[in-house]
Amino acid sequence: MRKNKKAASISTFIEAGVSIEGTITFENTIRLDGKLKGKISGNSGTVIIGEKGDMQADINAAVVVIMGQVQGTVVATERIEIYPPARVAGDIQAPVVSIESGVVFNGNCSMKVPQISSERGNDAKKQLPSGKENKGNKIL
Repeated sequence: MRKNKKAASISTFIEAGVSIEGTITFENTIRLDGKLKGKISGNSGTVIIGEKGDMQADINAAVVVIMGQVQGTVVATERIEIYPPARVAGDIQAPVVSIESGVVFNGNCSMKVPQISSERGNDAKKQLPSGKENKGNKIL
């Protein structure tokens, strides 16, 4: 597996030598190469833990890419990618998980696909071939 070279542009960068204690909430893409103790939350964003990153944090995002150290629970709604020299100690959960050879991972992995709500499921049943409409029980 190869790293995605065309990742979205990074909107926030925490460089090596910076230490934070608390909660980081973000949108878009954030890269962390410093130290963090707390929580990282970006439900629709991407978090990248760089090779020098040292996180003692629970991470919640759409996409999580880890190349550094993480102690804590990692939950992603889309995917988790873990590349060497990463060291992860904690549980991870995402519908798609990629762990490359050379990574140290100690924890549990759960690959859950997001469930479609009953409303969306009903809408999907109403979809018809192109050019047709569903009006009540009539197909036009």
